[in-house]
Amino acid sequence: MRLYRLLICILFLATQPLFTAKSFAQKQTRKPNIIYIYADDLGYGELGSYGQKKIKTPNLDKLAKEGIRFTKHYTSTPVCAPARCMLLTGRHGGHSFIRGNYEMGGFADDKEGGQMPLPEGTLTIAKVLKNAGYVTGAFGKWGLGMNNTTGDPNKQGFDYFYGYLDQKQAHNYYPTHLWENGKWDKLNNPVIDVHRKLAPDAPDSAFNYFKGKDYAIDKIGDKAQKFISDHQKESFFLYLPMTIPHVSLQVPDEAVKEYIGQFEEKPYYGDKNYASTKYPRSTYAAMITYLDKQVGEIMEQVKALGLDDNTIIMFSSDNGTTFNGGTDANFFNSVAGLRGMKMDIYEGGIREPFIARWPGKIAAGITTDFVSVQYDMFATFSDIAGISAPPSDGISLLPVLTGKGKPKTREYLYFEFGEKSGEIAIRFADFKAVKSGVRKNKNAAWELYDMRSDEKETTDIALKHPEIISKLDVIVKKEHLNATVKEWEFIDPKF
Repeated sequence: MRLYRLLICILFLATQPLFTAKSFAQKQTRKPNIIYIYADDLGYGELGSYGQKKIKTPNLDKLAKEGIRFTKHYTSTPVCAPARCMLLTGRHGGHSFIRGNYEMGGFADDKEGGQMPLPEGTLTIAKVLKNAGYVTGAFGKWGLGMNNTTGDPNKQGFDYFYGYLDQKQAHNYYPTHLWENGKWDKLNNPVIDVHRKLAPDAPDSAFNYFKGKDYAIDKIGDKAQKFISDHQKESFFLYLPMTIPHVSLQVPDEAVKEYIGQFEEKPYYGDKNYASTKYPRSTYAAMITYLDKQVGEIMEQVKALGLDDNTIIMFSSDNGTTFNGGTDANFFNSVAGLRGMKMDIYEGGIREPFIARWPGKIAAGITTDFVSVQYDMFATFSDIAGISAPPSDGISLLPVLTGKGKPKTREYLYFEFGEKSGEIAIRFADFKAVKSGVRKNKNAAWELYDMRSDEKETTDIALKHPEIISKLDVIVKKEHLNATVKEWEFIDPKF
């Protein structure tokens, strides 16, 4: 009997290294986890790592310190829904199915209709990664169709969704409900009309109308962290489009207290829409710091679970800072002195922070001026996953991220925005060309700016470079496909 036990022990010890080696090999060959965090209306200059002086963002600054920071990264278009569509499908504004915030329904719960849905058969990066063996989850603001449409995130490649389906509902951080895989998740909040205005002589108690008990960001953050915990032994893609700092200005009182007294400010009574607040500057700063804390919690969780070395965490924003709802872009220098804001195709409207951290793969403390755009992420995520990327309008940024190899060369970035006046931009070499007012004047003049010396786009040098201007309309003709709805078609209308 003793000899039998000895033989069993020897056999176990002899085979143990094999089991360990096998486990190690499985860990090494498992596809990297991808976490992409997407802020909403966060300006280029609103993080400490991008020059912000008044708002505290220690976790995102740490993310930049431990990874790579891009200084010339662009959103695909300067408003919410189309930016999300282009990010997930890898298409620029001249090719994207969704090119604007096409609203369906109203603000009230019984009028919730969402935005124009992604059509059936859309190839999203979630579908690509799911097909490659990833578990996929989206948490936050969707804006690409309701649960009863083809745009349902569960029909567009996401195994799990939690958050706002309708962007209009996301104007309120204390909603009556959020959506979980096509079903209501009722929250402990009253019905709040965030667009109700207060009288200038309203008492302090009137501001309490815009407060609730269940803060949507907490609910979304908790669900995202549970997703990571539940799938820590699998390869996962976590898309986290948080709604901060998009107005309304709403955040728990404890967060606002961190800033009250630091700024000179007056109450906001809703005259530029969205919820009123007694401390608009403090609330706005607190919202961004609140977002930063959510990012910090995810960073800590990934590290605690031992996933750091096999997880890339990325952060960016969908467009430049907003101009209404009690915000004060000038006070915070929200776009770092750049021209324009949300809904502008100038730098302040489309240049975004972009940070990526991946220990052992991305060197720490790197800054790059490589010109990139969010429709590059489709190819980038595919490359990170080690799979061939389906055709898209972007290129893989993995060589830039890791410093290994060279990215594919391209002549220009193309931007097309059908809302507002109808705007086009082309970013190429050291220049950027802009054409505005195309909806009323198809032959509107091109503006040209030297991005080496004039990033604030103050001096139009188009007349000095006729050889460049002559090529721009050719590029537009090449890149533009007719839009799916007439409201977005301003370059070649057929009506």
